[in-house]
Amino acid sequence: MAQKLPYKIANIGLADFGRKEIVMAEREMPGLMALREKYSSAKPLRGARIAGCLHMTIQTAVLIETLVELGAEVQWSSCNIFSTQDHAAAAIAKTGVPVYAWKGETDEEYIWCIKQTIFFPDGKPLNLILDDGGDLTNYVHDHHPELLAGIKGLSEETTTGVHNLYKMKREGKLKIPAINVNDSVTKSKFDNLYGCRESLTDGIKRATDIMLAGKVCCVAGYGDVGKGSAQSLRAFGSRVIVTEIDPINALQAAMEGYQVTTVEEAIKEGASVFVTTTGCRDILTGEHMQQMPDDAIICNIGHFDIEIDVKWLEQNCKEKVNIKPQVDRYTLQNGKHIILLAEGRLVNLGCAMGHPSFVMSNSFTNQVMAQLELWTKPGQYSVDVHFLPKRLDEEVARLHLAHLGVKLTVLTPAQSAYLDIPQEGPYKVDHYRY
Repeated sequence: MAQKLPYKIANIGLADFGRKEIVMAEREMPGLMALREKYSSAKPLRGARIAGCLHMTIQTAVLIETLVELGAEVQWSSCNIFSTQDHAAAAIAKTGVPVYAWKGETDEEYIWCIKQTIFFPDGKPLNLILDDGGDLTNYVHDHHPELLAGIKGLSEETTTGVHNLYKMKREGKLKIPAINVNDSVTKSKFDNLYGCRESLTDGIKRATDIMLAGKVCCVAGYGDVGKGSAQSLRAFGSRVIVTEIDPINALQAAMEGYQVTTVEEAIKEGASVFVTTTGCRDILTGEHMQQMPDDAIICNIGHFDIEIDVKWLEQNCKEKVNIKPQVDRYTLQNGKHIILLAEGRLVNLGCAMGHPSFVMSNSFTNQVMAQLELWTKPGQYSVDVHFLPKRLDEEVARLHLAHLGVKLTVLTPAQSAYLDIPQEGPYKVDHYRY
């Protein structure tokens, strides 16, 4: 085997800057810091070789260093070509953790980075996967099936990756245990909702400096990401129109006071900002773009770049002008202009800094717990898609309460007996909808 690069990043000189931001982020990530305090002596992940494919941000740096503190060897690539924060990657590389990620990778470089995480410097292969979107999971299954028997399992971060896992399971292609981190309550109802509520408009504003008050905005999809996105735009004074395929989500949006209609009707209503949140393809098409007002802003906050037909824009525009990184202005054949953010990829990470540290602490505490479950309980998880137990979901929330000054009410013994719920929880049945 050829000698392995110790890392490949944009600029190792950014490491000191990255370290300063990591120190700040640690203060805002109490869940991860609590896990370090609890497990650092025991090193329960000793022997684990974790390959991670997840946005290489400052918050992810805190996750990586938590896994290392718990005894794991770790290698990392980013799950999006624009989401790496180069100072974060530099800070981690400087510690000796192999990182293969930089902002602005090509698609070919992106795959190359994933490949680098399969085998560790001593030649041994990965034995745990921490994924976001399913690209690493798919690559290992498709190109290294000989390694699957030695992999204890994988944990998946996001909705798109979870869809991929269930598809693999249905088709008989999933060969290792998987934990669906995305649908832990303390992930999907916090990261997807409250994270997007703060990071979507951060990305739009950094990219365009647009004033959102008074604008008509269209949010495609009203899942947790769509809910947070719609709230974010409305908080700035926008009138928000929602599109949906699911009658339950559509009814939720309507009862929150949003107009629910189609993209075509939203264009007729004068929408000038369009946000896709669905995880599905062909949400904004060339036909839609030709009907939009001049200088309409379009962006995506779903995982993959399939929601906006960027290929149509590239092939049918009269002119494309790059305003600044991740901001492109297209002139259409009809003379109108379209402003596309982050090339149709995640706008909050491509044009801003992603979710705040605190909400990512919720998500990443779940990730560490999932890795601990898979590594320390071999044989307990079958080849299937699993959820973390309710008690762990509640524990993730509990670890974050003091940081916000929250004081819980404690059930009395009589109340506990009346409800038939232990005083220490869990407090809800597994099928409870928060």
